[in-house]
Amino acid sequence: MAATETTTSAFFGVKNFGAKGDGIHLDTIAIQSAIDAAAKAGGGTVVFPAGEYLSFSLQLKSNIELHLSAGATLVAADPEIHNGQYDLAEPNEWDMHQDFGHSHWHNSLIWGEHLENIAITGTGRIYGKGLTVNGPGPRRAPKAGDMPLSLNGSDPHGEKVADRKVFGDEMIGKGNKTIALKYCRGVLLRDFSVLMGGHFAVLASGVEQLSIDNVKIDTNRDGVDIDCCRYVHITRCRVNSPNDDAICLKTSYSLGKIIFTENVSISQCHVSGYDVGTFLNGTYGRTQQQAPDKDGVTGRIKLGTESNGGFRNITISDCVFERSRGLAIESVDGAIIENVTINNIVMRELTNPPLFIRLGRRMRAPEGSAVGRIKNINISNIVATEVDARYASIIAGLPDHSIENVRLSNIHISHKGGGTLADAALEMPENENSYPEPSMFGTTNVHGLFARHVKNLDLHHVSFECEAVDERPAIGLHNVVGAHLEAVS
Repeated sequence: MAATETTTSAFFGVKNFGAKGDGIHLDTIAIQSAIDAAAKAGGGTVVFPAGEYLSFSLQLKSNIELHLSAGATLVAADPEIHNGQYDLAEPNEWDMHQDFGHSHWHNSLIWGEHLENIAITGTGRIYGKGLTVNGPGPRRAPKAGDMPLSLNGSDPHGEKVADRKVFGDEMIGKGNKTIALKYCRGVLLRDFSVLMGGHFAVLASGVEQLSIDNVKIDTNRDGVDIDCCRYVHITRCRVNSPNDDAICLKTSYSLGKIIFTENVSISQCHVSGYDVGTFLNGTYGRTQQQAPDKDGVTGRIKLGTESNGGFRNITISDCVFERSRGLAIESVDGAIIENVTINNIVMRELTNPPLFIRLGRRMRAPEGSAVGRIKNINISNIVATEVDARYASIIAGLPDHSIENVRLSNIHISHKGGGTLADAALEMPENENSYPEPSMFGTTNVHGLFARHVKNLDLHHVSFECEAVDERPAIGLHNVVGAHLEAVS
């Protein structure tokens, strides 16, 4: 990879198309011109030499690589300060089934749709300075008289639009994602870093053959969201996200149909919940104690919460969780989750339990959707220390829908202890329709593992340790059919 400023048949330097790289002037038009020229030539590498490039939305094209050279920073412009706006959020007739951020792609710093063979590489940085982490919540169905989100005939990089009372006008002109890809194939993200990535640093929806390698993300909401994707490999990534999930697999209804997230591997990754910005600068701040939902800082790996489709053939291995929540596997909107293997995980300073497996019926889904299934989950070789003692690890199905075939082996969990006899007497509510978090049940009446509505549960060489005396039982099994415990202490 040539990192010098150049324009040849293969390399297109953004400064040759008029980019200033001074952090003052908007470089949107120059960068987009370089992308367009490379696409017209049949493909190539768009090179950012060292500098600070201020930009609104950039649209990727097939057969294009964006290369951020050492010392190069692509900065998301702020529409409240700079003369411009982000591309408008495109209409989506299914956006009432998931949060706004999952339902739209164009309102991003970098976006692409129906593309092949694209890449973002280099040791430079993307700084989402002007992006918002907000957006409307789950949207209602459109009513007569509503105007579409894309109602605007102006150049998206031109003058600001006036405030208007339109459907979704609270997000007009704003960007809330760093990288958003929809229906793309053959995607590589490698070596760069992201600071403050907005609602999503990376949102991939309906993407196939996606590799994310050695990417560092230190962000104010979600890190990497993989939604309705297959053949995905995430390796050697470090994601710090105290306010939301670090690496999250989802199957929303944003694409208007049921699609599985499948054949996914996550390996050699580190997730955490240090103060935003302090992971990349190496100070690892610990000031923030809670995420916006009032639970502890987040920064974890999770399947769900958006779970309309299904998840299968998922492996998570050789990863570290630090100052974060634990692993979560959740089907609450009708998803089938099956054939999941988790192995060789180290967890330290967890703000909730190491393991949370939940089958629920929130059913934020099209009318007529049925409760999903969770089966064939194999979790092994886990060491978790300095764990919040309020909640045991939880495997919880529904009275009429059991979780099936869960095997836990070679697991050691050490928590802070302190549970009382009054805690041991607590009744654990079902809360079938609640948003899935361990805190939905309140303080658990056991300290190690709570399992309810499970069929075929195997525990082999599992140990629970308390740093202080805990008067709750270690394990509670309720409506568990076919439990096998061996070498459990």
